[in-house]
Order: sequence, then C-alpha cells, then structure tokens
Amino acid sequence: MGNRVAREDYEWVYTDQPHADRRKEILAKYPEIKSLMGPDPRLKWIVCMMVGIQFLAFYLVKDLDWKWVLFWTYVFGSCINHSMTLAIHEISHNTAFGNNRAKWNRWFAMFANLPIGLPYSASFKRYHLDHHRYLGGDGVDVDIPTDFEGWFFCTRFRKFVWIILQPLFYAIRPLCINPKPISHLELANVAVQFTFNALLYWLWGAKPMVYMLAGSMLGMGLHPISGHFIAEHYMFLKGHETYSYYGSLNLLTFNVGYHNEHHDFPSIPGRRLPLVKKIAPEFYDDLPCYTSWVKVLYDFIMDDELSPYSRVKRKLKGDIKLE
Repeated sequence: MGNRVAREDYEWVYTDQPHADRRKEILAKYPEIKSLMGPDPRLKWIVCMMVGIQFLAFYLVKDLDWKWVLFWTYVFGSCINHSMTLAIHEISHNTAFGNNRAKWNRWFAMFANLPIGLPYSASFKRYHLDHHRYLGGDGVDVDIPTDFEGWFFCTRFRKFVWIILQPLFYAIRPLCINPKPISHLELANVAVQFTFNALLYWLWGAKPMVYMLAGSMLGMGLHPISGHFIAEHYMFLKGHETYSYYGSLNLLTFNVGYHNEHHDFPSIPGRRLPLVKKIAPEFYDDLPCYTSWVKVLYDFIMDDELSPYSRVKRKLKGDIKLE
C-alpha cells in the first residue's frame, strides 16, 4: 500500500544541536528563567493519584466481561499508562525531589512504573539523558530508528505497522544501537515490577494483567497520545530537528509537547515550560510546531517523503560521557 519512500538514509548534518546555543541566548536575555528550574512539588502527588486510579481500575476490571475489559483498556487504561510513561520522563530529570535527592527520584520512578507492567524506568533514565546530551548522535541516541527500520518500513502500510509496533522497537533499539551493562537499579526495577505483577495476578487474576499490559502496548502504539513520538524529532521540514506541540493533550502528558522548550531547558519541569515560551516568545513563535498529534500520525503515514529515516543524525566528536 502506497509508494515506496524515496529517502534511503538519515539527514546527516555537521553542526551541533541547536538547543545549547539557544539556551545561552535566552538566559543572556532573560536570566529570570533560571527561577523556573528545580523540582515541581505537585508532581509526586499527581503521580500518586494516577497510580491509585490504576490500582482502583485493576480492581474494577476483574469482574467485567472480556469485551468491556478490552474496551476500557484502550479508552482509559492506555491513556493513563502512556501518561505514566511521561511522568517517568519527568522524574528522570529529577523534577520530583530535586537533584540533591537523585536516588529518591529513581525509586519513585519505579513506583510510577508499577501500573505500566513493564520494568523500564531505570533503563529509560540512562538512555534518555544521552538523548538530551547527544541529540541525533550516531551510535548513542537510541531515539533514532535503526537502519533496518528505515529500510523496511518504507511504504504507507509498513509505516502504519511500524507505529503500532513502536513499544517493541523502543524496547529493543538500545540493545542494537548502544548496549550498556545492566545496573543494580535496573535489576531492582525488574524485581520490584515482576513481584508486583505476580501479586496482582494472584489477587485478582488475568483481567487486570491484560488491562495493564495491553494498555501500555496500545497506549504507546496506534494511539493519539503516541503522536508525540513522531512529532518531537522527525524531520517534517528540512533544517528542523525538534518540534513543539501546542494542543490540549499536553494536559495529559506533563506538557511534553513543549519539546523545543524542554530540550532548551531540561531541568525545568513540564508544568513550567509554557512560561518559558511566554517569557521568551521571540525564540519560539517562528519555529514550526503542531496542534494535533493525530494529524502528525496521519501525515507521517500518508506522506511518501517521510519514513523512519526522516531524522537528523550527526557524528559525535570529542569525549563522549554516557550515563
């Protein structure tokens, strides 16, 4: 279905990522932005509420017919679980308890991980900081699809399948691009998560397990919120490698749509990112942006110029310090 995408390689550039320079320019003009940095005291309470909501949902779905389990899995559970992954994204920047209590953030991320069912919070932290530090870095940034993904998922139908399988590729991509030794925190994450999963199954049976695991897979696959995976860094316009989204789904996603602002100031919590744009509008108003993640998904599938290869990539120079 659809023509084969003409692009056969990434968009290779020989310049540094734009965010460090823009951050310096903004801080030179608006030093008050520094006051936005630091932990968000509301975040931990919001996360606890969301975890509690999912625990209640686990209890409620255990007695439903399977058709209703599947219905609520996609309509409700997938939204909450995808939102929980973005809470873990927030926590990975130490915005729950601050940089001085880094370990508290790591353990709290494991708590936020519980309703997702798949132990990933500890690994996400390690790879995500590399993504910020070395955006588009060859062999380092695992947000960049592999050569196989770019080569194979090159028609409309295959791109559609690729979007459905996003959770799978995000899981295996680090093993192909930038494998790292397993850390003690990752082992703890696995132990805590699998213990919780076993306890959930023992208490309430298979239906909450399906609701939890299928909700995570569906929420990160063909789902309106998953449009942010494509919107953030896929090159819809030549010369632009990061894009912001200014739409209502930011309310469910800790303002991850403010992605240029986030990469410029990763230590500012999502709740305060709109203030960055408000304080320094001249740095963001002329940048290309989106107002619909659903349209991003549609355009990515239907545009024969776009594919997993539509990413800016660069060779890294000098010392590389990985997490």
